[in-house]
Amino acid sequence: MARAVSDPAALMRVIGEPEKAGVQVLHKSPDLTVVNLLWAPRQITLPHDHAMPALIGMYTGREDNFFWRRVANPTKFQIETAGGEALGVGDVTILGHDVVHSVVNPLCKISAAIHVYLGNFFEAERSMWSAETLVEEPYDMTKAIQGMPLQKRD
Repeated sequence: MARAVSDPAALMRVIGEPEKAGVQVLHKSPDLTVVNLLWAPRQITLPHDHAMPALIGMYTGREDNFFWRRVANPTKFQIETAGGEALGVGDVTILGHDVVHSVVNPLCKISAAIHVYLGNFFEAERSMWSAETLVEEPYDMTKAIQGMPLQKRD
């Protein structure tokens, strides 16, 4: 991954230059999902988990990750902030199976990263958290990536 995102121009010659926000599926199998994730300018995601390890490599723009940790209370799970990490061009990070994060593209242009998930990302049982209450709920892809069309690569 580090080698792939170290030369953004070469990578974009293969997968194309980012033109609009979306999720471009590069590979999907029961054991591995690879997507080209194109963040819209100023896009923000709800806190969510992946329920599987993930490797993220930025090749253009920036992705600011806010990490959260679960806090148990008598009737439900909630989350609280637990740090963050800004990824820029050429940066790579690994997210563990249980990581909860939200993402912001702070720029006025599209930011793009290759995301590799160790499992079928689109069929995993995952969670997301309400922006207002921080209460856990089942992950809803449509709600989470509203305005980001899912694209299949030829």
